[in-house]
Amino acid sequence: MSYSPDLVDELNTLLRFDLATNQQGVKVHKTADAAVIAATQRLHDKGLLSQADGGYLTSLGREAAEHAQAALTILTSGFQPFLP
Repeated sequence: MSYSPDLVDELNTLLRFDLATNQQGVKVHKTADAAVIAATQRLHDKGLLSQADGGYLTSLGREAAEHAQAALTILTSGFQPFLP
């Protein structure tokens, strides 16, 4: 299984959230790119966002966003594991 373009759009949407605070949400306007609007709606349908146009992360959404941001950090950091 690989990441579909829709899943990549959802992951990118999760990256927009500031995990340093629970008081800041995201608002996706109707003039946004159609892929972003659709990804936001799908995340809401999956129970990760409080509103269809963004809103706040649910507890499950926060966990998903933490994992998405961690994966991005690992994949872009040039991490070299120690191999004996």
